[in-house]
Amino acid sequence: MNYDVIVIGSGPGGYVTAIRASQLGLKTAVVEKAELGGVCLNWGCIPTKALLKSAQVFEYINHAADFGIQVAGHRADFEGIIKRSREVASGMSNGVNFLMKKNKIEIIKGYGKVKPGKKVEVTDSEGKTNLIEAQHIIIATGARSRELPNLKQDGQKIIGYREAMTLKKQPKKLVVVGSGAIGVEFAYFYKAMGTEVTIVEYLPNIVPLEDEEVSKQLERSFKKMGINVLTNTEVTEVDTKSNGCKVALKTKKGIEVIECDIVLSAVGITPNIENIGLEEVGIITEKGKINVDKHYRTNIPGYYAIGDVVPGHALAHVASAEGIICVEKIAGHNPEPLDYKNIPGCTYCTPEVASVGYTEKGAKEAGYEIKIGKFPFSASGKASAAGHKDGFVKLIFDAKYGELLGAHMIGYNVTEMIAEIVAIRKLETTGQELIKTVHPHPTMSEAIMEAAAAAYGEVIHL
Repeated sequence: MNYDVIVIGSGPGGYVTAIRASQLGLKTAVVEKAELGGVCLNWGCIPTKALLKSAQVFEYINHAADFGIQVAGHRADFEGIIKRSREVASGMSNGVNFLMKKNKIEIIKGYGKVKPGKKVEVTDSEGKTNLIEAQHIIIATGARSRELPNLKQDGQKIIGYREAMTLKKQPKKLVVVGSGAIGVEFAYFYKAMGTEVTIVEYLPNIVPLEDEEVSKQLERSFKKMGINVLTNTEVTEVDTKSNGCKVALKTKKGIEVIECDIVLSAVGITPNIENIGLEEVGIITEKGKINVDKHYRTNIPGYYAIGDVVPGHALAHVASAEGIICVEKIAGHNPEPLDYKNIPGCTYCTPEVASVGYTEKGAKEAGYEIKIGKFPFSASGKASAAGHKDGFVKLIFDAKYGELLGAHMIGYNVTEMIAEIVAIRKLETTGQELIKTVHPHPTMSEAIMEAAAAAYGEVIHL
């Protein structure tokens, strides 16, 4: 069983890599131990968005009177919501299976382990092993929920993201530890469903990688919704001996204890690099990730790695882009290396968060003299009509050359708006050019043009 390319893992890094390899005329196989599509399609990006959509629909119904509509007797069917989410995930996984067949990619079910001599050992569900080989082996094994020593997941009372999207019964009280994208998305979902939610964040701000103004706005929006937000707070212990959980918190005031039904650990992810043969092959790792060059080659010829197992952003769209660059280089093309300074990040709670490039603090620390333009959605006609006036668009420009250094948005549907900024930064468009780019009215995207105008003292609607 000889191939040109073997990809280990079929997440958004692996399956996209395999398809592009096949398009380039390379005989390709994918090794997958679980469902096609990996964590993203089955246990991450896609099913969580289905849950969030159900939460948003429920919120709309709860506030229907604000839109002049009377609705009586409605309720949330928690089991039905979970069921729909799983059906959406299953449909997407089946779609990947179709794409594999369409592109004549062989799917090999089992646990893949790299071996010396450009080989992969595959162990199936019955424990049988098979050895396959290829000129090029690409590791795309992704990541899993990270566990803290004092927050060990038992799958029942202390859970990770997988259990959070398949609970059979809705908890009355939930504590979410960690406020990155996973944490705040589940916090919003469960609060919208009626659960009493507390977010515990060790750092001073929730969504701590975002611009500080965005973090503060999201905290205000969450508190207005009724979510209890505790920053500068550490979970020291969780007692699960009783029916629920007793969560010990270290705060500036001292130790406090809060009770809940379930604790969701959302403190990040851990790359899946253990027990996949790296040591046997001699592939170098550092700080829990595989070392690669700009075309994702490891230190051993013929072995590559992409996605969450390599340094950089642990995002689905990044893994896909890395995989395409990797196989295009293998096929003899000369792809442009990925610009990690122009990677968009999106968080899909309500209000949504989207950003790219430097934060205000980061731009100043990098030595830039900056211009900042900010436009609130409270001044947007479309936002008012849609009933979503929370949030703003904030743009950061280099004062000397007009380069757009960063963009930070919080509000309704902003995850659909950020790609414009990514393209603008890719094309090195200046602030003045952005101001003169006519945006349609009425739209949320007008706020981008208005924020640029605000940076240069030309804003109209403020």
